[in-house]
Amino acid sequence: MKWLVKVYDKALIWSQHRHAPRYLAVVSFVDASVFPLSPYFMLAPMSLAKPHKAMQYAFIATMSSVIGGVLGYLLGYLVFNPIILPIIKFMGYTEQFGLIAQRFQENEFWTTLAAGFMPIPYKFVAISAGLMQASMLTFISASILSRGLKFFLLSWMIKIGGLKMEHMIRSSIEKFGLILVALLLSVVLALKLFGVI
Repeated sequence: MKWLVKVYDKALIWSQHRHAPRYLAVVSFVDASVFPLSPYFMLAPMSLAKPHKAMQYAFIATMSSVIGGVLGYLLGYLVFNPIILPIIKFMGYTEQFGLIAQRFQENEFWTTLAAGFMPIPYKFVAISAGLMQASMLTFISASILSRGLKFFLLSWMIKIGGLKMEHMIRSSIEKFGLILVALLLSVVLALKLFGVI
């Protein structure tokens, strides 16, 4: 998928812009609520360009993503049938969406937490939470934890690894995504094992 590399290269240019933190906030918000535009492509090069601000960038991405998730929640709660359902059907995600909604009936917190790490659109999690009328407090707290761990871990890895890590990301960007998911799941399992969450 060469287009992923092209998007990443474009994000490198955006990351140098003086309004890059604002762009990151917008991308994170939109990705979490209505449109598939991953913030990782901006967060990684921004963290590389200014390692001393890497954690600040992770915070911006986390908070913007959670706020976008709240919009997704409201869309699921208020306008699912007339607006959201036709879009989900058009995109061919009916089955995946149904599985997420079913999981919400079983456990709201763990569904949000786990789905925040999975390679599925987070917006589906947010919309499902609204549709199933999940507790807003539960949804927000689980979203902050899952999205925060994901973004902060990525920024930390870039900050520590520097150019070597950035080159690795660029050359194997899809594999890196799978590795990141595996690492984050390991962190969550470890936290659960030790009773932290």
